[in-house]
Amino acid sequence: MIARRIAAALALAAFLAAGAVSGLPAPAAAQTAGQVPGDALGTSSDADFWRQVRQGAQGQVTIPNARAGVLIQSEGDNWRAARNGPVSTWGAWALLGAVILVAAFFAIRGRIRIHDGPAGVTIERFKAVERFAHWLMAGSFVILGLTGLNILYGRYVLKPVIGVDAFAAITLFGKYAHNYLSFAFMAGLALAFVLWVVHNLPHRSDAMWLLKGGGIIGSAHPPARKFNAGQKILFWLVMLGGLSISLSGIALMFPFEFALFAKTFAALNVFGLELPTNLTAMQEMQLSQLWHTVVAVFLIAVIVAHIYIGSLGMEGAFDAMGSGQVDLNWAREHHSLWVEEVEEREAARRQSPAE
Repeated sequence: MIARRIAAALALAAFLAAGAVSGLPAPAAAQTAGQVPGDALGTSSDADFWRQVRQGAQGQVTIPNARAGVLIQSEGDNWRAARNGPVSTWGAWALLGAVILVAAFFAIRGRIRIHDGPAGVTIERFKAVERFAHWLMAGSFVILGLTGLNILYGRYVLKPVIGVDAFAAITLFGKYAHNYLSFAFMAGLALAFVLWVVHNLPHRSDAMWLLKGGGIIGSAHPPARKFNAGQKILFWLVMLGGLSISLSGIALMFPFEFALFAKTFAALNVFGLELPTNLTAMQEMQLSQLWHTVVAVFLIAVIVAHIYIGSLGMEGAFDAMGSGQVDLNWAREHHSLWVEEVEEREAARRQSPAE
């Protein structure tokens, strides 16, 4: 009796075990040479296939958005790594370096005073239209610079201080201000170029001005025309940098409409650089954003020094763009050749017979 019960239990256990095993999924067949068994997913599931996907190979889709055929946009990772890595890091160091250099110069040199003191007589330095062009360009640039720096560094510097909601509101407002005031900057840039390009062409007096460091070396200021060599360098940096940042900004405001970098690279390849010219629309946008950021940070660093010299750093300099009238002694110290030209024109005008 006991033997029968044991045999029945063993038989039942064997039956249940056989049923459990039969209910388990069959073990997956191992891939051989990168092929998918049974051709259920095709026969191209190898490392080369996924490498192409990872590198952004273009596939085919039936929807209107052809860009959806790219499963992985790898350049996006590269763009983000560059923007949040070296561009942001070196940009911060460049801005900090500009402030430190200006502060060190002020600590060592102090404010540059008028050597003979104010004369009490003024001479017209800039006309109203020239001051308008300057302040249109300068005012819009300051707002563009602040809103742009907020986009680059705001989440790290401003958001922890004012909170998420306030930061979001400020950033949204800044984004619209950045877009629309860019046109004011471009208008001021174009007007300033038309008004001042003739005064910013190279002149033989520029070499002496540079050799003497614009008067920093020694006490005497070298002779200069309406714009000295330092101002001419600033002029061309602003004009070329402003043009470049305007073009990249337009490309960002109207996405996927321009191929600036492919054409630029093709032109540069004439010099044997072998830059890529088969760029996708997304790559064009990424390069535009990076270039826009790099040039903007560079211009901000340069303008920091310009603002210092035009205000705190030099006595009488702000009047040139304030009222347009500068002290005669200041003008003779910093732009003696220009003063001579103005006085010669005034003398010729007084001597000419009235009509």
